[in-house]
Amino acid sequence: MKQTAFITGATSGIGKATAEIFAKNNIRLVLCGRRADRLKALQTSLCKLTDVITLEFDVSKRTEVKTAIDSLPENFKQIDILINNAGNAHGLSTLQDGDLDDWDAMIDINVKGLLYVSKAIIPQMTERNKGFIVNIGSIAAKEVYPNGNVYCASKHAVNALNKAMRIDLHKHNIRVAAIHPGAVETEFSEVRFKGDIEKAANVYKGYKALQAEDIADIIHFVITRPYHVNIEDLVVYSTAQASATILNKQ
Repeated sequence: MKQTAFITGATSGIGKATAEIFAKNNIRLVLCGRRADRLKALQTSLCKLTDVITLEFDVSKRTEVKTAIDSLPENFKQIDILINNAGNAHGLSTLQDGDLDDWDAMIDINVKGLLYVSKAIIPQMTERNKGFIVNIGSIAAKEVYPNGNVYCASKHAVNALNKAMRIDLHKHNIRVAAIHPGAVETEFSEVRFKGDIEKAANVYKGYKALQAEDIADIIHFVITRPYHVNIEDLVVYSTAQASATILNKQ
């Protein structure tokens, strides 16, 4: 029987790349995001490889999460793999100069969104005593860097929740893992710098950053280990990166 994966933040970056590698490996997909046009395009592309449905909702809105997941057709209701990928960074400033709306956006999506989706899906996993949850964190979950304050705090929370899930779901035979990437060349910096393309591009100049496909390949490796194997916590850098702030730029 094919497994079904539920991927949040599937319209770009790591989420999109993960959907693509899962589809190539015959995993059924529930793709979630806020951009209907991108969801539709991805569904059209990947339905040639596997069964795909899409859900358009905002993970930070509790009622939207419940309504969307409750709307799943019967043949898609059993979720075997949950990829908590939706997340964002808004702004890069000192704490004293921080924007409250930016703070709310990061906490609402990175922390509360992960919790809302997990809360909606975990009960079916505990009922079956089987399932796999992969939480996408960041090197910001492991260290705090200048001007990263609230974003780092939100990803530290993801790291803590990943460990809490492992402890709480252990007795239910559910695997839980976190992947913590360093710099990945996606729309991440474009969002952080609020559409400033030039500033975002400078983040990735002078070295080879990780690509979304690199992380997707690792996610696929993690979820395809024998069931008695759980890779619980994994930090991934490009060769050019030594820490959140140390990069070997040429």
